[in-house]
Amino acid sequence: MAKILIVDDTKLMREKLNQIINKNNHEVVGEADNGNKAIQLYRELKPDLVTMDITMPEMSGLEATKVIRGEFPDARIIMCSAMGQHKIIVEAIESGAKDFILKPFDDCQVIEAINRALKS
Repeated sequence: MAKILIVDDTKLMREKLNQIINKNNHEVVGEADNGNKAIQLYRELKPDLVTMDITMPEMSGLEATKVIRGEFPDARIIMCSAMGQHKIIVEAIESGAKDFILKPFDDCQVIEAINRALKS
């Protein structure tokens, strides 16, 4: 069972991820709706994994990922976005993300990405 932090500015997306994660015997230890809160919660909770939206107010998921990975090089982060453009995926991976999942979420894709990231 992994401890997972969900970061997305849309409540509906956080709820959907929460359902998928809980249904697959992992624990959601926190939720954030922007990059600043994500960094703060990561420092407090030290989760096993983070699902991180890219486009958010205050601080983007890409920026938050860079900060978290700078402080915690072993952090496992999966980027989430409705935009599947190659450039954005490359930028997410270069920022330190372990994987990338597209919205709307497909349960199987989410769990496969979580499992891959936890094994890395």
